Amino acid sequence: MKRRFKVSIDQRLCKGCSLCVGFCPTGNLKFRDGALVCEGECSGCMLCVRYCPDLGISVEELEG
Repeated sequence: MKRRFKVSIDQRLCKGCSLCVGFCPTGNLKFRDGALVCEGECSGCMLCVRYCPDLGISVEELEG
């Protein structure tokens, strides 16, 4: 079974630096109407979490 992940973004902490967008290997992180969003399936690599200087992103593995 394929592992699935949920990306949570705290828009209050995001300053729009877009480092996470550049590091996302799936290209799912994007800015839409000034807000960071995750579109598509997250691979769970955690690069966005690691490189976010504002600690505004979290990734959790979904069960089942």
